[in-house]
Amino acid sequence: MAEAEGGSDKAGASVGGGVESLKDKGNEHFKAGNYLKAAALYTQAIKQDPNNPTLYSNRAAAFLQLVKLSKALADAETTIKLNPQWEKGYFRKGCILEAMEQYDDALAAFQTALQYNSQSTEVSRKIKRISQLARDKKRAQEVEKMRSNVDMARQLDKLKSEMSGKRGSEECWEDMFSFLVETMETAIKSWHETSKVEARVYFLLDKEKTDTEKYAPAVNIDKAFESPHTHGSCFSFLRQYAEDSFSRAACLVTPKSIMSYPQVWKGQGSRKWKHGQHDGFFVQFETPFQRKLWFIPSSSELGQTLCRDPEDLDIGAHELIPRLFKQYNS
Repeated sequence: MAEAEGGSDKAGASVGGGVESLKDKGNEHFKAGNYLKAAALYTQAIKQDPNNPTLYSNRAAAFLQLVKLSKALADAETTIKLNPQWEKGYFRKGCILEAMEQYDDALAAFQTALQYNSQSTEVSRKIKRISQLARDKKRAQEVEKMRSNVDMARQLDKLKSEMSGKRGSEECWEDMFSFLVETMETAIKSWHETSKVEARVYFLLDKEKTDTEKYAPAVNIDKAFESPHTHGSCFSFLRQYAEDSFSRAACLVTPKSIMSYPQVWKGQGSRKWKHGQHDGFFVQFETPFQRKLWFIPSSSELGQTLCRDPEDLDIGAHELIPRLFKQYNS
């Protein structure tokens, strides 16, 4: 906690009992937590002795406690100007910049303070603390950037090249690719905001053939992974739904946490799971000519949920459901 400076030291000599009395009364109020009264008394003293750095240093400490940070910083700068070799001015400045979360500038101020008083354990502790805060702030900014800049099109660029060589017109595969990107980005944003996704299969319906009053573009499958029986029933329903709705592609999204069957991360041999114990969710992409499967792991960074890059899985070893569409060769 900041403390107000006491009697007249080398930082600035007092001029007369009036200033000293005002400063002492200000210090008493500061120690009692009456920072507004303390600041007022320091102001009265400054009027009598405008070149006393201790008074500005003390008022800076009071303003800092009152969260009047601009005024506090101005007083710290004046303290430094009046006595550039007194470490207290730089210490005050560092504390105020810390409160402003300007950690790089705060660190510079504390390092200057240490130059003028290399024995100060208080300043050394501050440097250690601010260095950590600066690292945390930088990492928090990186995490927020990763959370807000979800770009699955870039992540799936290799798949886009693969799809362009498969069966179907350019418009056809581009529609499917856009459908996949949008589905995955929506799921990732949902996970970032709520730490969950709904277990659903999304369908790319045919604009001309699908009866949209009968067939919705998404089907909830929250019970599908409870047992072999529910899994088999759900798959049969989804395959028929895909056919009857004239769907061109489908994308299954499910959180790992709800899956009792099949637990695809517990296989052995070629089915052995290689992606750790992270929480996260699966995305299985189905088309008549291509099938893909990803696991998107999740972690917590500085209290924020963060999806990691999608892990490409061997769908033959880890499929969540069997093939939905009749297979067309390239």
